[in-house]
Amino acid sequence: MITALHHVQLAMPEAGEDQARGFYAEILDIPERTKPAKLQGNGGCWFERENVRVHLGIESDFRSAKKAHPAFQTSDFHDLMKKLKNAGYLIQSADAIDHHARFFVNDPFGNRIEFINAEREF
Repeated sequence: MITALHHVQLAMPEAGEDQARGFYAEILDIPERTKPAKLQGNGGCWFERENVRVHLGIESDFRSAKKAHPAFQTSDFHDLMKKLKNAGYLIQSADAIDHHARFFVNDPFGNRIEFINAEREF
């Protein structure tokens, strides 16, 4: 029986670690975790907090994920939306699901990311 999703891995191009840190650690506030020593030579970076784990790996033939995406639930939905807008990210509106507002943003590499308000809005 599957009991949890341990992490999601997204791809990024070579030398994208600083851009990943700017988005995932600085804007989304998911701290970077040091990768295990035996994986450090592969490049990429890991961001983890409690039950949220996002790993970014280098893909030599990188193509961004335009449809497949992780969906992050957030308790500061509107503040996060403003923070992303102020950082220059384009907010893509989406219809609410089960009374939870949501929107999409592309990370610095063009990967689609969904954000869902933890609070019901109506």
